[in-house]
Amino acid sequence: MIWSVSWRNVWRNKMRSGVVITAVSLGVFAGVFAMAFMQGMAKQRVDSAIKTETSHIQIHTPEYVNVNDIENYFTNTEELFENIAADPSTVAVSKRVIVSSIISSAEKGGGVRLIGIEPERESEVTNIKERLIEGNYLEPLKRGLPAVIGNKLAEKLDVRLGSKLVVGLLDVNSQPIYHQFRVSGIFKTASAPYDETTVFVNYSDLTSITKMPKDAAHEMAVLLSDNELSGLMASELKQGFPNLNIMEWFDVLPELKYMTESMDVYMYIFILIILLALGFGIVNTMLMVVLERVKELGMLMAVGMNKRRVFSMIMLETVFLSLTGGVLGLVLGTGFSEFFETHGLDLSGLYKEGLEAMGYDTIVYTNILPEMIITVTLMVIMTGIIASIYPARKALKLNPAEAIRTDN
Repeated sequence: MIWSVSWRNVWRNKMRSGVVITAVSLGVFAGVFAMAFMQGMAKQRVDSAIKTETSHIQIHTPEYVNVNDIENYFTNTEELFENIAADPSTVAVSKRVIVSSIISSAEKGGGVRLIGIEPERESEVTNIKERLIEGNYLEPLKRGLPAVIGNKLAEKLDVRLGSKLVVGLLDVNSQPIYHQFRVSGIFKTASAPYDETTVFVNYSDLTSITKMPKDAAHEMAVLLSDNELSGLMASELKQGFPNLNIMEWFDVLPELKYMTESMDVYMYIFILIILLALGFGIVNTMLMVVLERVKELGMLMAVGMNKRRVFSMIMLETVFLSLTGGVLGLVLGTGFSEFFETHGLDLSGLYKEGLEAMGYDTIVYTNILPEMIITVTLMVIMTGIIASIYPARKALKLNPAEAIRTDN
């Protein structure tokens, strides 16, 4: 009975209850959508970094990790390739030769990472081929050796398809070499710094220029079927190849690991602030309810309703208010989040340069998780319970005899 009475009491003043429920629903909606938005941004950044820059696992020599010199390479790469490719969790494997170099056009120059790749294997590990906005993916040219560069580097060097590029580097004997390439393709990723400092050339061309062994590599990249499998694969590779340095994606880009670990904390702090503000509003509303119903509460206690039932009634009214607004907010937040999970939220007009500078996509797809909905629901219920304690205790302190004589 106390449940039905409490529910009816909520709607005795429809205007006031409606305002509180609206405030709670808007707050929860904002919290859920913001959490889905931040989760979506974090997921996109991680997926983009893995698919474009790092892959799930990278393999180097221990010396190369400390000093990225050209002589710090490993050989017998085909044996390692076959061992990794045989694992059922492996999607693709690709070896790379990476050389720090100076690149220049007829107008300008700058420092870049010259990466020698096997186009067919690399296209299965990274999405650079899919990111091409002009030209082709290292196909043979009639004149010169092909090179694929980022759009930011193309702008910096003021070059276009077919333009000459002169690359200066050191070979394995520490002898300076200058070699000419031509722009065969231009790519664009979500990360502007990556696009400005990365150049792809054919593996065979770069090993020939630098006089490296034909089966040498500075790096081997492994793409897995799931992010969660990187730890298991890394452990197996460390046991099988103790002389090599095995790095997971978050070891290569530690800032991504920090971002993923801290994102949950930031999201819950955000929703906690929202619910804390709503909690004070609910407390204020329920105190007004108690003060307006002093005489009524006094009469209920005078005719035999014990204090425990009065306390329960006030608490239930508060919880009903919070829960009604919370459920409405969850429905709205989940609905909007699912809509933008497929359609995306375009931020290119406002924050394009800033997002690209940090490596984020300008179109953000929200990501709503079931555990997120459950957690917010529990937090809303707890907010209602905590917010109801003070008004309910205030009602318990009423003296029935004095309350009945109160004129309100």
